[in-house]
Amino acid sequence: MTEESMKNLEAGIPRLAEGAFQRAYYQALTSSGMVLRAVNGLLVETHADGTETVIRAIHNPVKVKIGARFKLKRRDATA
Repeated sequence: MTEESMKNLEAGIPRLAEGAFQRAYYQALTSSGMVLRAVNGLLVETHADGTETVIRAIHNPVKVKIGARFKLKRRDATA
C-alpha cells in the first residue's frame, strides 16, 4: 500500500464515522423510543415522534490533564 492510497483511505474516516453515529442514533431511537443528547449546553430527551424535552442544563466542559485525579461533588436533584 502506498502512502497516497493510505492518505485517501484515512480521509474517508470522518465520513464513515458520521454514518456510524447516525445509524446508532436512529437504531437507539427506534429500539427505545427516545435518545438523550447534549444540545447547546442542555440535556435534551428526543422522542421517536420528533418531540424534544429539556431535562436540565449541563456544565461547561472541564479541561483535565492526563493522569489528574479529582473528586466529583454530589449535585442536588433540583438543579
